[in-house]
Amino acid sequence: MAIPRAAQTQRRTRIQEEKEEVILEAALDVFSRRGFRGATIDQIAEVAGMSKPNLLYYFRTKEAMHRTLIDRVLDTWLEPLRAFDAEGDPEEEVRSYIRRKLEMARDFPRESRLFANEILQGAPNIEDVLKGPLKALVDEKVEVIRSWINSGKIVDCDPYHLIFSIWSTTQHYADFDVQVRAVLGEGRACDDRFEDAARFLEAFFVRGLVPAGAR
Repeated sequence: MAIPRAAQTQRRTRIQEEKEEVILEAALDVFSRRGFRGATIDQIAEVAGMSKPNLLYYFRTKEAMHRTLIDRVLDTWLEPLRAFDAEGDPEEEVRSYIRRKLEMARDFPRESRLFANEILQGAPNIEDVLKGPLKALVDEKVEVIRSWINSGKIVDCDPYHLIFSIWSTTQHYADFDVQVRAVLGEGRACDDRFEDAARFLEAFFVRGLVPAGAR
């Protein structure tokens, strides 16, 4: 006899939700340092402060923990891009996007490194996301940028490479933070480096995008 769907899925308790968050926090720490291949369930259980069998009660596989974290990262990381508004002022839209991406690099460095590690390993666990929802969103925002180009609000450029350039320059401050702080030196390697980067990148991209007659 088939079990009704309602009976198959039980609502998680508050304690279960809290346990899952503890596990995911530990998994984020391990994955961001060791990558997916280098991380083990034993390492995650140790950081979470629980036994391996207890951890496996909540997440049966390493893949399940990793995919949950990647989905969360992508949802957070892409929110600023979703906000790109065709009716908005291009200069303000680009400035806002750069600043929000740098804020994420500052506030979520482990999440950024988690995603970077996955990409460097060939994206074996999220290729479907990259070719599906991510591509669809980028394609949509490319049309927004093209509408700005066609209306003469910004110079003619390749919208895909504009988006890639903003991604790479902003996420650099999370993925290569050790290098950034080392090169800047002790006097400049404080949180002000993100504000300095924001001002530079805003000016850099805006100067390159605004038509000469509009400056």
